[in-house]
Order: sequence, then structure tokens, then C-alpha cells
Amino acid sequence: MKFIVSSSYLLKQLQILGGVINNNNTLPILDNFLFELNQDKLKVSASDLETTMSAVLEVESDSEGSIAVPAKLLLDTLKTFPEQPLTFVVEENNTIELSSSYGKYALAYADGEEFPNAVELEEPNSTVIPADVLATAINKTIFASGNDDLRPVMSGVFFQFSQEGLTFVATDAHKLVKYSREDVTTTQAADFIMPKKPLNLLKGILSGSDSEVLIEYNESNAKFTFDDTQLTCRLIDGKYPNYEAVIPKENPNVLSIDRTQFLNSVKRVSIFSNKTTHQVKLKIAGAELNISAEDVDYSNKAEERLTCDYQGDDMQIGFNSRFLTEMLNNLNANNVQLEMSMPNRAGILTPKDGLDEGEKVTMLVMPVMLNN
Repeated sequence: MKFIVSSSYLLKQLQILGGVINNNNTLPILDNFLFELNQDKLKVSASDLETTMSAVLEVESDSEGSIAVPAKLLLDTLKTFPEQPLTFVVEENNTIELSSSYGKYALAYADGEEFPNAVELEEPNSTVIPADVLATAINKTIFASGNDDLRPVMSGVFFQFSQEGLTFVATDAHKLVKYSREDVTTTQAADFIMPKKPLNLLKGILSGSDSEVLIEYNESNAKFTFDDTQLTCRLIDGKYPNYEAVIPKENPNVLSIDRTQFLNSVKRVSIFSNKTTHQVKLKIAGAELNISAEDVDYSNKAEERLTCDYQGDDMQIGFNSRFLTEMLNNLNANNVQLEMSMPNRAGILTPKDGLDEGEKVTMLVMPVMLNN
């Protein structure tokens, strides 16, 4: 088995696939990349049993074979080469020899047969989404998903497909983000919960791509296919909470404000907030928004005033500044709107501009009780 491939092209593909490999694997074989050569096509796969990702690379070769190559060793070696052709030759003594213009390097390989196969989806449903839409949807929602092992359903992103459009939801019970697209629809309705790891991998590859992504899914697994890449992953088992029920419908108090100004103000004031609650207080009266924070234990406090457009009753409400900052950072609007009903009910943050046709973002942030 022998093939020749460009060093930077191989490194770029392997770095993407390397994101799948865990630092401490229970099965030693998972520390490897699986190389499957078929003439001038080299299929490289990486897996952690839950997620398997593979890419097909163009190489110069007329042989066939399959071997598992140590991932870290190969990546560390490739990172040191400038762009050049590399030759890989499988030797008799269970090593694969890599030849560059500098010299030769031998890596011990394992039998490709030992590598776990990716799950084959039986009778999957499928839908096709433009890559940039999927990347945006992941970007807009993934930060709001939880990390609680006791509530695994909240540690992923909920995908909901229907004839009306696509909806992506993430929540950790303190904040919630719902991102929907009415310009992309599917023929059959479906919903499933995607884990974070494969979504982060997809996000990295798909942003800026203009290809289409074929998503196939059944009860337990999903498979994403685009360009020469495939990603198969296990879905999170369980029922997603009824998120519509927590979004307050009647919100008579509406604050409109410049996003950057609001964000910078919250960032500055929050430096003076209590280090456990991260609480900032918004006090709104007329066209003035007063943002303040106080850390009583250390006698630190800060207060800023901003002009805003406000319709509603005078109000005081407290929020965790970290959640507010994350949400405002994640919107690319010039102006945002915060709708509220009561100091103990969730606030709804939405962008007033900067959205594409058919695109909708709703963010929900739970208040922190103020101790006046």
C-alpha cells in the first residue's frame, strides 16, 4: 500500500478530523486515524464511538488497503513540514514509512480491521440544508445549551423540522435561545436533540461554506454529509422540555436600545458586581436606563446611565450579567429590544435589525431576584 499526498492538504483535513478524538480513550484503537485507500481516493476516519467523522482525500496511488495510524504522532509531524508532496509506504514490519524532502519517518500502525465501523442508519428520514444556514443556527444557539450531566437533554441543541420552517433551540434553564428559519422547509416533520461535540465540529467546517448538507436521521443517530465529508453521531435520548411554555406571551414593557452601547455598559458595570451572582440591576424610567451593580462584601459599586426608547411602566429588574453579555455578543444587530412583564418573569431579547429574510432569533433570560 503506497500513496503520495500534499502535506498541507493532508494536515488541514486531519486537523478537522482530529477534533473527534478524545484525549483519554477507553479503546487504544481510537487514538488512531483509519486510513482506507482505494486507488486515488483515501478515506480517513476518526471516532470516539459516539461520533465518527470521515473525509475522502484525493491522493496519487494505484493500490488498496486499510490501516490505523497514530493520530497525535502523525499530526505533530505534519505540522512541522512546509508545503510539499509526502510519500506513505506500508512496510513489512508493521510500520508505515513517511518520506519527505527532509528524510524518512516510520510510524507503527495497527490493523484497520480493529477500528470500529460507523453506525449505518436504517430507513432514515432526510432533509437538505444550506451549509451556512446550519452553521449560523449552531453558532446562534450552542452557547445557551447546558453542561449538566443530570439533565442530558439540555446539554444539546434541539432540531425541529417542519413544512413551516426549521427551528433550533438551546437552553440551560437560565437562558434560552430559539433560532428559526422560514426560508428553509422540509417535507416531513421531525425533531431530535444533537449533542454539543459534533455540532462544534460542524460549526468549524461549515462556516463560510456554500455547499448543501444532507441530514439523515432516525430515532437514535444522525448523519451529516457534505462535500467529501461525513459525520455520524448518536443523538441525545429523551424528550426536550416544552420551551414554548416558558416564553412569556404578554410583555407590555418594551425597551429598545443600541446593542453595542448596552453591551459595553453591562460589561463595565458587571466588573463591580458580586462574584457569585454576577447581578446587574436595570432601572428603567422614561427614556433613561440606569445600569448598576454592587458587591456589598467589598464595598464595590458602579452605575451608568444610558438613553433608550422605552414604552411601559417604570421598572427595576435584575439579571446575571454573564448571560446578558453572552446573548448581546451573539447578536449582530445594531439595535436590540428587551421585552419584560414583571421583575420575576423572564425578559425576551430580540434583534431589531441585521437579520436575513425569513430569519428569526428569540433569546430569553431569567431574572435574578433583587434584594432591595
